[in-house]
Amino acid sequence: MLDNRLENGSEDPEDVLILAIESSCDETAAAVVKNGRGVLSNVIYSQIALHTVYGGVVPEIASRKHIEKINQVIEQALAEAGKTLKDMTAIAVTYGPGLVGALLVGVSAAKAISFATGIPLVGVHHIEGHISANFIENKDLEPPFICLVVSGGHSHLVVVKDYGEYEIIGRTRDDAAGEAFDKVARAIGLGYPGGPKIDKEARKGDPESIHFPRAKVAGAEYDFSFSGLKSAVLNYLNSCGMKGEEINTADVAASFQKAVVDVLVEHSVQAAKEYGFDKLVIAGGVASNSLLRETFEKECKNNKIRLYYPSPALCTDNAAMIGTAGYYEYIKGIRHGLDLNAAPNLKLGGGEGR
Repeated sequence: MLDNRLENGSEDPEDVLILAIESSCDETAAAVVKNGRGVLSNVIYSQIALHTVYGGVVPEIASRKHIEKINQVIEQALAEAGKTLKDMTAIAVTYGPGLVGALLVGVSAAKAISFATGIPLVGVHHIEGHISANFIENKDLEPPFICLVVSGGHSHLVVVKDYGEYEIIGRTRDDAAGEAFDKVARAIGLGYPGGPKIDKEARKGDPESIHFPRAKVAGAEYDFSFSGLKSAVLNYLNSCGMKGEEINTADVAASFQKAVVDVLVEHSVQAAKEYGFDKLVIAGGVASNSLLRETFEKECKNNKIRLYYPSPALCTDNAAMIGTAGYYEYIKGIRHGLDLNAAPNLKLGGGEGR
């Protein structure tokens, strides 16, 4: 295994300091990460308030706001870490997947700094960043393990063979879990962002009150499909409206949330057992869902599987996770040139420029 060098005390000439930049969606973020697992700063400018009125992220607005904030966020991250660009070993930046305009802002900023200073540039896969967020707080965690990545744009079940080495064994066929949360939240009048609002509303409801389907994909036991579940919720709401029946929003939220969680947990635990792993990791924005964590805790305990997850602040998009992923890429010798470009549909496990 790679040397993690976890101490955060006095500086060592061999310390690797990563300036990390993340701008794949609606968070403008920068961080300074030391030796992969020590976060010296982690600055996030969130655009949620800007996009809430539209019920979701508007790509053009996100891109413009990234342009306004990117330099301020980078300067603040360096200041909070007590460092300057001269102290940085490398610059890590998210280059995909994500919104192309948003990605271009971060990539352009990182390339400009690299060109002006000569600091090496390392492009990072956004999902790899989410997986790597677990290394920051769980100092004992090392590959191999199974990881469930669940966010607004992704639902992946991944075998993490080593740092930077992945095999996807399950993925969504339609809506990602977080996307389904947003759409259902909008349908029942909770608004955006859907995940935290459904989580809160569901605590007041009965998760057994309405039976919603748990989809299985024929011939692909670890794949996910949430489009049918979303449609079932919409059909239920329409049926109640046609019959003049009152809709209990809390019951709908609780029943929908339980249907999503049941599928995510069942697939993940089954994969860990089948592949022979005693470590299971969850990552991404949906990983902060309270029912998901509670259900995973119970099932992993019953199956003698060790469960790892980041704190909620590291589940959503942030630059510290990009710095951690970038560190492990850097020490393996990965470098990118100034021709690095945004790759909105970048696949996990085989990046451009590698």
